[in-house]
Amino acid sequence: MTKSLLIEIGVEELPAIPLLKIVKNIEKSWQNILETYRLSCDFEFIYTPRRLVLKHPAIPTKQEDSTTELFGPPMMAAVRDGAITKAGEGFARKCGVAFEALGRAEKGGKEVLYYKKEEQGSPTTALLQTMLEEWLASMAFGKMMRWGSRSDEFIRPLRWLQVRMDNESVEVELFGVQSATKTYLHRMVSFEPVEVEEVAKYDAILAKGMVSLYPEDRKAKILAEFEALESEHGISIERDHALLDEVVAITENPKALLGGFDALFLELPPEAIIASMKEHQRYFPVFEEGKLSNKFVVVSNAVTEDYSKVVAGNERVLKPRLADGLFFYRNDLKRGLVTDGLEKITFMDGLGSLADKINRERSIAIKLLSLYMDKVEAETGRDSQTLTELMEEAISLAKADLTSEMVYEFTELQGLMGYYYAKALGKDALVYNAIKEQYFPLGEGAELPSSTFAAIVAMAIKLDTLIGLFSVGKIPTGSKDPFALRRAVNGIVRMVTTYDLSFDIDTMLELLNPLYSDYESQKLVAFILERIKKSLDANPSVIAAVLESGERDINEIAKKVEALNAIVADPSFKEQFSTFKRVANISKEVNLDEELPVDTALFVEPIEQELYEAYQSVMAQSYEDYQAQLTAMFGLKPKLDGYFDNVMVNADDPKIRTNRKNSIASIYKSFREIADIKEISI
Repeated sequence: MTKSLLIEIGVEELPAIPLLKIVKNIEKSWQNILETYRLSCDFEFIYTPRRLVLKHPAIPTKQEDSTTELFGPPMMAAVRDGAITKAGEGFARKCGVAFEALGRAEKGGKEVLYYKKEEQGSPTTALLQTMLEEWLASMAFGKMMRWGSRSDEFIRPLRWLQVRMDNESVEVELFGVQSATKTYLHRMVSFEPVEVEEVAKYDAILAKGMVSLYPEDRKAKILAEFEALESEHGISIERDHALLDEVVAITENPKALLGGFDALFLELPPEAIIASMKEHQRYFPVFEEGKLSNKFVVVSNAVTEDYSKVVAGNERVLKPRLADGLFFYRNDLKRGLVTDGLEKITFMDGLGSLADKINRERSIAIKLLSLYMDKVEAETGRDSQTLTELMEEAISLAKADLTSEMVYEFTELQGLMGYYYAKALGKDALVYNAIKEQYFPLGEGAELPSSTFAAIVAMAIKLDTLIGLFSVGKIPTGSKDPFALRRAVNGIVRMVTTYDLSFDIDTMLELLNPLYSDYESQKLVAFILERIKKSLDANPSVIAAVLESGERDINEIAKKVEALNAIVADPSFKEQFSTFKRVANISKEVNLDEELPVDTALFVEPIEQELYEAYQSVMAQSYEDYQAQLTAMFGLKPKLDGYFDNVMVNADDPKIRTNRKNSIASIYKSFREIADIKEISI
């Protein structure tokens, strides 16, 4: 038998971000609790700022009965000389019965103690108190509150509670609040509780009380109103989905409204205006003709006939924030980009101050620039001396905006404000763009620096952080990576491959390690190689095959992986590959580190000469890329098949046997210069 179940936990306004972080876990936790209590059923989890709601169309009215079979120790261990042993007594305690109530059974050919435990299911109404206590306790919001004289805690105080099976109220008490049959409407409609006589009318009661219960309905309403405003005013509203989710979580009656601010504030960089609107006010930026306009959209939670006062109030609140921002911006411009004070800011214990970090980054950037100078000269048309001076300036000024008033107020604008200040101060475009892009890419698939010059700056910063933290033992473990070192490696891989830069890991670390205290650099090499495996989009065995070849140049690794993966992904490759697996197996007993002489005078079968000449011809050619070379090498298959059909590699004559193994191993060794084909699995 089943009944419907409604649970409504009324709270003071929930903070949106902590709620959104765990909203999926909240739902999963209740599902697990239902399974644990043998009450699994479909349900829906719903939230507004003031309520957590669970709806069950049909929940069992009682648990299923359960039967558990328990097998104990062998009889010879449970009873000795007619006396019950500790093992026997322990099993009886486990079963919760006297020893005499235990049965006997056969297991593994032995007679053992046995007990069949039958448990009748409890009524659901008797379980809900404990289940709900466990559910609330599972909600890991982070910061919690205590209220009144209570010692227990939750994210916000509970104010009302409904637990209804069909229309009957189930007696439950949570945080001192007794379950009842009342709910609360929007605060601007009524502060008084409203009776819910029939659960079927619950949604309608809330809707009449200006509470939009379902998050997806609130979101759809906001987006529809965005579209209406855009159509009416000829504007474009930015859809920041994280901000949208937050607004959905803090409103019960959302209403999108268009406001404005003085055009004077457009003197500020657009990002500064947007940061001020989003971070402090949860406003959505508005664009006209592709540029930020002096308008904004606020999503109100008010219930009123006249929203003009709501708009005016929000405009009034935004103005001083933008005025502060403009004041900071103009002050920063007067002050200029200076690094005074960075020597007093500690970067990391063992790695000195931010000024020390800048010095290391400068050394790294100059070394990288010298390696890639030809490419940067060709891209920019500048000479090496000018580029070196600009690189030193870019690195020196990259963190100067950390001491600015704007970045103090909006830390997420670090680098970006440096870009605006450097540009306004007349710095070279290479310098101010490199400052802007110094932390690129900001995530997987995110934008890369726009030039090799800027990429060198970004790589220098990432390399210093990476090597520096490894040198002081700050190494990521498991899923923990507080300093985003995995992301740093991913960024380096993307920049190296996009800009076609040679980057041999061993050589690079040998070049840069003198800047740091001694550490186990092989741990860093292993870390980088592991990240390469994760960052390249290819068959994992193909990546392993290339790495097994000993290649340590990130760019060459990527090129080899791309080439080999394209061949391996071809549907026809699987049928062909058995031949090359055989080549690898034959080569196992050959020392590939030595020369592999092949004496053509020892050839017996014509196919030996044919294969040898075909192989020599393939290796004598030059290829435009690795894929062309691998295609030619895999093209030896017909000759290899003919060879294996007509030639016994393990000949009786030791000289012929060695000669034949060297002939096949030479082919394998040539493959291994690109990838160790024995690692490939398809």
